[in-house]
Amino acid sequence: MTDIEIPRPTSGDVIELILDDHRLFENLLRECRRSDTDRAAAREALAELLVAHAVAEEEKVYPELRRARAIGAHEEEHGEEEHAEINEALLAFLEAKGTDTKKYDAALEELATAVNHHAGEEETDILNPAREDLSIDRRESLGVAWATRRNQLLEEGCASAEQVAALIAEAVDEGVLAPEEAREEADAVKDAAKEKAKEIEEAAKK
Repeated sequence: MTDIEIPRPTSGDVIELILDDHRLFENLLRECRRSDTDRAAAREALAELLVAHAVAEEEKVYPELRRARAIGAHEEEHGEEEHAEINEALLAFLEAKGTDTKKYDAALEELATAVNHHAGEEETDILNPAREDLSIDRRESLGVAWATRRNQLLEEGCASAEQVAALIAEAVDEGVLAPEEAREEADAVKDAAKEKAKEIEEAAKK
């Protein structure tokens, strides 16, 4: 639970409900940056909302959209992967000691980048097809299911550092997210390839 009151709609078009949360993400990220607000409360509210929103989508929305053929396996899996990446950035943000340090600021911007990227892709690749392929009745039925699960998670409290770490571990176990070591190795290979390409380009200029 958080000191900041998060809206708890119980019904509506699932697309509009999700878009409302996307706007709320932006507002809470802004509150986390401000120097004249309770940053700790804003951080806690943002964490709770991000987790509740994403879990409810994965349980109630993505599978239904796939059954309706509004999205395919790729879109569903990519959405889940980006949720896991957001959770990784969120965990680093939650573990930043205090709210007035460079580590806090850096972790916040990493999280903001991940959240904004995912929201943009989701609106284009998932919500637009849902808008086109699902009737308003079906979207409203889905809105009730999503909001009910989201609100339940918010009431229970779902985004302590331990809970977020458990979600990341689950994503790795399910193959949604590659183990950190494998991703670090892949990044090292990419960096080496970029460096080699740069060397070749520099040599060609001489």
